[in-house]
Amino acid sequence: MKENSDNYSEEVRELAKNPKHFGRMNDPSASAYLKGICGDDMEFYLLIKDKTIEDIMFYTETGCEGTKVCGSIVAQIAIGKPINEAMDISPNKILEALNYGLHENHHHCAILAASTFYKAITYFLLKH
Repeated sequence: MKENSDNYSEEVRELAKNPKHFGRMNDPSASAYLKGICGDDMEFYLLIKDKTIEDIMFYTETGCEGTKVCGSIVAQIAIGKPINEAMDISPNKILEALNYGLHENHHHCAILAASTFYKAITYFLLKH
């Protein structure tokens, strides 16, 4: 099914074209991968020092614009934050950061982004 960009606000379309923190990271402190029920995939890579997220990258091979935007928002919110503060990132906070400009048919993208991010943090906490 072809995606309709009219489902997104201008802010969301612009961020989808130029996502921040997009790519993979060599030697992260933690990483995670999830595939959503829609078929989109997401990866997060975290560089954590002194319990603070110093760098973060996300990547998606099959993700739609909504998935890219939600990954970018998680990264923007989380970078520089202590882990305990970053764990407050929720799907709703992602949608709030986008001024609810993501069509409700794509709200699951925020759940995928938050879940993948939580999985990476969990991996780090269990490892350390």
